[in-house]
Amino acid sequence: MSSSHPIRYDQQIPDVFKALHALHQAVDTHGLDRTIHHLVLIRASQINGCAGCLKMHLHEARQHGETQDRLDRILVWDHVDEFSEREKAALAWTESLTVLDRKTDYGPLRARLREYFSDEQIAALTTTVGMIGFWNRLQISTH
Repeated sequence: MSSSHPIRYDQQIPDVFKALHALHQAVDTHGLDRTIHHLVLIRASQINGCAGCLKMHLHEARQHGETQDRLDRILVWDHVDEFSEREKAALAWTESLTVLDRKTDYGPLRARLREYFSDEQIAALTTTVGMIGFWNRLQISTH
């Protein structure tokens, strides 16, 4: 095996992967609906340039009833009418936590989220954004 061959993280740290899957299951019990869940995973994977995660999450979103028309427009969610204000608030939060800018004022973004989500749901949303960023980086590191 060459020194540049990708590392099989699931084989090297299986206990960590087991814990990550348990974390996903725990987050899923805190009221974040599946439509928002899929939109977040897709948008963060687009931003991070993770083709593998993007392919998987687009497929899952379609399986859960998401339309191709909306999937085609996630990239421009803030310029189209296909997404609800609730979805737009979640996507704005996703972008702010995926592309970190120390000048971002998170207060107005949180206030917008609170119009549509409970604090528990915001916590689940924030954890989901963090987790997909982690998975994107693991996946990208194997390219």
